[in-house]
This record gives sequence, C-alpha cells and structure tokens, in this order.
Amino acid sequence: MKTVLSTKILSPSQKQLLLNAGLGFVEYNAIKIIPIDFEITHSADNFIFTSKNAVKAFLKKKTGEVHPSFEKTRPKIPNIFCVGENTRALLEENGLKVVKNAENASKLGEMIAKKHKNESFLFFCGNRKRKELPTILAKNGITFKEIEVYNTELNPKKFDRSFNGVLFFSPSAVESYTEVNQLNNIAAFCIGNTTAEEAKIHTNNIIIANKPTIENTLVQVVKFLNPHK
Repeated sequence: MKTVLSTKILSPSQKQLLLNAGLGFVEYNAIKIIPIDFEITHSADNFIFTSKNAVKAFLKKKTGEVHPSFEKTRPKIPNIFCVGENTRALLEENGLKVVKNAENASKLGEMIAKKHKNESFLFFCGNRKRKELPTILAKNGITFKEIEVYNTELNPKKFDRSFNGVLFFSPSAVESYTEVNQLNNIAAFCIGNTTAEEAKIHTNNIIIANKPTIENTLVQVVKFLNPHK
C-alpha cells in the first residue's frame, strides 16, 4: 500500500478521501499555533487576514476579555480583506463582512495597491508571516500596521521510514519537516504556491493544489498516487 505523510492532523472526512483511494497515511502537526495577547491601538478603514489562524486568534480576543481599544471597533468592524476561501468562510460564519478575497497574499497586495491606495489597513498576522504583502503595501505607500496575534512554533519530528509523498499546508510546515528529515525525491504535495516555493529549496518533485484547500491537495495526492480511483 502506498502511504503518505500529512504534516497536519486531518479531519475524519479528509482522512476518508485517502482511505477510499486505497492509500495509507501517517499524520502529525508539524507546527503549533499559539494565540498571544494583543491590543488594537490604531483605527483603520480595513482589516486584513491572510490565514484562519489569525481569524481564530482575533475572534478569541473579541469574544473573551475585551481590551478597551476594542470598544471602538465592536459596534462596526471595518471592511475585511482576506486570503483564501477557508479564511473567508470562517470570517463570514462569524458575521464579519469580507469585501475582497484573493488566492494568495501577493495578489491581495496588488489588488489593494491598485484599487484601495488611499485607505488604511490593520494586518492581523503571526510571528512567522511572509513578507510579500507588507512589502507590496509599503512599496505603494499604503498606510498599514501589523498586529501579531499568534505565534507559529515548529514541531519537528524525525521519521525513520519512507513515504510515497508528504503533504504540506504552509511554508512553516516545510521548514519543520526538513529540519530533521530529507525530502530527496519524494513527492511534495503543496496547498499553494507560497508553500511550494519553500518546498523547492528541498526538492523538484512538487505537485501544487489547483485550489488552496486541504481537500484539493488530497485530490492531487489521489490523482498522482492512485490515478485509477
């Protein structure tokens, strides 16, 4: 049986996609997400979220013990710009209005630079955020402030066995896995281009999901390793 390694614990339905295709799997969390305390001390026209982790940390703060700075935004949270369909879904499930959504941070930055240059932004992010979005905003003279709302910690684990493929859902997961393991020529299934860029440091055997979702990444695994299913 062909077996893959997922660097993220999958949901029951996601696991079933692999099992139905006759594939075995091993799973673990290659990174740990730790919400941190933060304050909103600036007002802005818009909020930016590039991950579900940032949204979760924001919501936890918003619904928990609220700092006085939140009182200004509680009646009317500004319009929200985000990256990814899953991030958008989580925001909208919690009653927050998403006005712009992009496939990745670079595309979102370009969209903002083109159509929202005179507006201000608060960017809720993690400590290991990518530089593409802040670089584009700064280059175009757009007013923004970064607010770190969670920490990403690597959780490396050594595997003394081979796999037919490794699934990566973030650049940090690639960093974590390759800290103590080698990819060599193992297929690296990546959720998006940003994750793939990190994987390219370690292998040329890369398959990128057509859509940046866990489910579509799993579809690529099945197509590649068990095309008859």
